[in-house]
Amino acid sequence: MRRVIKGTEPASLTEWKASANEDWTPTYPTLQNPQKRDLHNCLLQEQNFSCCYCGREIELDSSHIEHFRPQDHYLPLALEYSNLHASCLRETTPGNPLHCGHYKGNWFDEDLHISPTEDDCEQRFRYLLTGKIQSTSHTDLPATTMIEKLALDIAYLTKRRQEAITRVFDEQILASISDTELTLLVQGLRSGDANKQLPLATLSPAMRSSFWRL
Repeated sequence: MRRVIKGTEPASLTEWKASANEDWTPTYPTLQNPQKRDLHNCLLQEQNFSCCYCGREIELDSSHIEHFRPQDHYLPLALEYSNLHASCLRETTPGNPLHCGHYKGNWFDEDLHISPTEDDCEQRFRYLLTGKIQSTSHTDLPATTMIEKLALDIAYLTKRRQEAITRVFDEQILASISDTELTLLVQGLRSGDANKQLPLATLSPAMRSSFWRL
């Protein structure tokens, strides 16, 4: 899961919501372009073009606006910017593995969730050299639940993480690094340019000189 620091919603969305009157109430189904596109772009930018759940690189045409607390059960939050994120997979295609926001669907549990906006959300998950994801603590039921409800442990994502690890670290490093050390690296300072970051391309400050090529 990627930590998301929420900013402010786009001015066009604020103005659109402010146009409510006694005959019309703004709702998410009535949200159209350009306001909806502005919202989507704003979410992508504040997330550095990475999925809020799996961290893979996303663009406007490969992602969707995700309601962390689902509309069906939290209708008053449907247009609340703090509840909105950008998640991977714009459309669902039969045969393609579902994960992240589309897999979560309408599920939500106030006692068993971890929000991408929580300060420690990244520290509550660990990664193995095989690409598998686990809860950092075996007693952390919300972390285990989020892995299940977001399908973060499916073969497709596991393979992508393993490939990313292989791209980032050479064979000598992979032969000597432990799963715990890998987790610390993933939790370290994220690298990347001002606009985009590669999933798992991360370094702790102490290790930056060893992996300056990233």
